[in-house]
Amino acid sequence: MPKKHRSELLMPAGSLEKLKAAILYGADAVYMGTPDLSLRVKSKMTLEDVVEGIRYAHERGKKVYLTLNLFSHNRDIDKLPDYVETVRRVKPDGLIIADPGVFTFVKQVAPELKLHISTQANICSWQSVKFWQDLGAELCVLAREVSFEELREIRRKCPDIRLESFVHGSMCMTYSGRCLLSNFMSERGANQGACANSCRWKYKVHMKLKDGTLKELPLSEENLELFEFLLEEECRPGELMPIIEDERGSYILNSKDLNLMPRLDQLLAIGIDSLKVEGRGKSIYYAALTARAYRMAIDDWYKDPENFDPAPWMAELNTIPNRGYTLAFHEGRLSNYGHAYEMNWNFASHEYAGIVRAVEEDAFIIEVKNKLVAGDVLEFISPTRRDIMLLRIYEFIDAKSGHVGEVVHAGEKPVIRLPFALFDREDNRKLAADFPPLSIIRKEKALTDEQWKQIRLDVEAGKMELGKQSDRRYQDKKEALIAELDDVQKKRTPKTRRIGLEGCCGKGCNGCLVFWNDDKYAKARALLAKRKQGEMLERNMREDLIEG
Repeated sequence: MPKKHRSELLMPAGSLEKLKAAILYGADAVYMGTPDLSLRVKSKMTLEDVVEGIRYAHERGKKVYLTLNLFSHNRDIDKLPDYVETVRRVKPDGLIIADPGVFTFVKQVAPELKLHISTQANICSWQSVKFWQDLGAELCVLAREVSFEELREIRRKCPDIRLESFVHGSMCMTYSGRCLLSNFMSERGANQGACANSCRWKYKVHMKLKDGTLKELPLSEENLELFEFLLEEECRPGELMPIIEDERGSYILNSKDLNLMPRLDQLLAIGIDSLKVEGRGKSIYYAALTARAYRMAIDDWYKDPENFDPAPWMAELNTIPNRGYTLAFHEGRLSNYGHAYEMNWNFASHEYAGIVRAVEEDAFIIEVKNKLVAGDVLEFISPTRRDIMLLRIYEFIDAKSGHVGEVVHAGEKPVIRLPFALFDREDNRKLAADFPPLSIIRKEKALTDEQWKQIRLDVEAGKMELGKQSDRRYQDKKEALIAELDDVQKKRTPKTRRIGLEGCCGKGCNGCLVFWNDDKYAKARALLAKRKQGEMLERNMREDLIEG
């Protein structure tokens, strides 16, 4: 199908700095919103940031879409007039909505706004696209569960509306956003932006003895062969499915991350208008390097579609922390390779080393993000240059004191000075242009043997999805990984609580059923009602506001 125009790369903006980095590294558009109404309670965007972000993007010829895509409760309705009036003033390029009631309200009071239908609306067919088009939607974000063949048919039958499709980011283990686990285990509403990611947690099997007592059964070499745990479904008598668990627990619900780089050419060929990357809650390192990989890959395809090669950009994406990559529903059938059953680590071969904060006449000023030691090789990632600039460094100059040392600890956000003279193989006159402020620096990460095996196993799983590898080879690597995993996971403890009342931070997260319904938080709710749009309560106010 002939294309009318180029597909845009749409990146997440969880903060003003992430917005600037995403645009610097090649985004055509960004999406963002305040934490109370935008399905991301961890968003660091205030309405002032939204105004500044739109101004910044528009000055550079980029688009901004605002998110208003929660499923609204009665308490949210009173916020809408204020929010929509602000949106009208800042003039975004689109407003992302999921709730039909919110759609109708905005259409009535602000008919000039372009309305985009969120992935939360779960659009999976051309009929649904036409429904929203008839109501006046300008763009439809298709559900992650739509296969490529379905997408092709939707594009063919709906040529006169913009279509947006996810290409990268976290996946829900169930139907996007409809998560029973999050509400059941932590009283966090997934469709109000507060999903607890219960699917990422570790689960253990216990045995109930005949006397009614429950026992945890640690599996060891001595008793491993004595037990087998099997699941039988009511309508499949005799079909026994094993539940596999070892001392590290089980991660049967843990989806890998979506990555459609190997199939990017297919999406571009049928003319998908907007290619969306998930991740407003992720780091600036993720925002910048993911944008760079997809920007350059998209440009490669338009330059020479017949010889498009995703391999170098897949290699770049592997330097960004992930849970393993999957094509998910793109091929139409979600295979076992789309889930990480062994563990839920989120890591990569590289780590965030630093960011360029300023460029002086003869030096970079670098904010350090992870520990640096003499002998480390720093990789400077340019927003425009395709090659990576390398620097092995043996001493670090403190930008404030001038002190020279061999180790930099990142805990107190140190800033170091790297003179251009260190880059003796580069044209110093071009360094400032090639690596402007917000340029990212990374370095190789020291991984355990088990982590390297996990990375190699994920690569094999990706080849399996593409039909380029044998199952036997994959199983061999999987068995080797499981055989060498130690008790590291068993010793890990969660950084935040996950259980109901004890897990509520009192900040006023939109999807927290505890905060919005428990009498203990009545004072906090009253105070929050007086605050500006998008402004939440500070953690240290919690004790003062809880009655009793």
